Amino acid sequence: MNASPKELEVFVHDALIRGLERPVIRQVMLEAGWTAEQAGTAINAYADMAFPVPVPRPRVQLSAREAFLYLVLFTTLFLSCYHVGSLAFDLINRAFPDVANRAFEAGSMQSMRWSLSSLIIAFPTFVFLARYIGRAAERNPMMRLSPIRRWLTYLTLFGSASTLIGDLTVLVYHVLAGELTTRIALKVLVVLAIAGAVFGYYLSDLRREERE
Repeated sequence: MNASPKELEVFVHDALIRGLERPVIRQVMLEAGWTAEQAGTAINAYADMAFPVPVPRPRVQLSAREAFLYLVLFTTLFLSCYHVGSLAFDLINRAFPDVANRAFEAGSMQSMRWSLSSLIIAFPTFVFLARYIGRAAERNPMMRLSPIRRWLTYLTLFGSASTLIGDLTVLVYHVLAGELTTRIALKVLVVLAIAGAVFGYYLSDLRREERE
């Protein structure tokens, strides 16, 4: 497609001025080869209201402040997930020690201190920012359409899905090898719970946003 989104909006603008109905404009764009999403985006750029000329909707603009907030939010989310998993692994290692790897077990206390220290800082920061951004989005719903938010959300979904696939692959491997111990099974469940919770939450959030 050589036409740009701006040119599509100009086309929709001219069509609306000539009195054409939105379903007719959408159908023409679909017949011309544009996708339903592209057609919908161009049409929704103008408010559906009775007025002599098309009224443009407010546009989403990325500000440095929003980028900072979302980057810190997702960074603290990733840190919290990693260190929750690390702490759970250390507790599993202590509950089910590996007699063949005492050197690794000896460093578990230091690893647990690092995980606790990180969680004490990262998780409250994540909760605070999530509530702050949530309240701001209630006042200004256009914030939910922030490009950086959508990119980071989809990257989070990708990372969570990749983790789930890798986690289940490890489970199947150990089952086929006949080496599925309680220690390994618990670690698989920890990763499954963390990655699954993150994936489920952000997927439902995106679906709710699309419905709205």
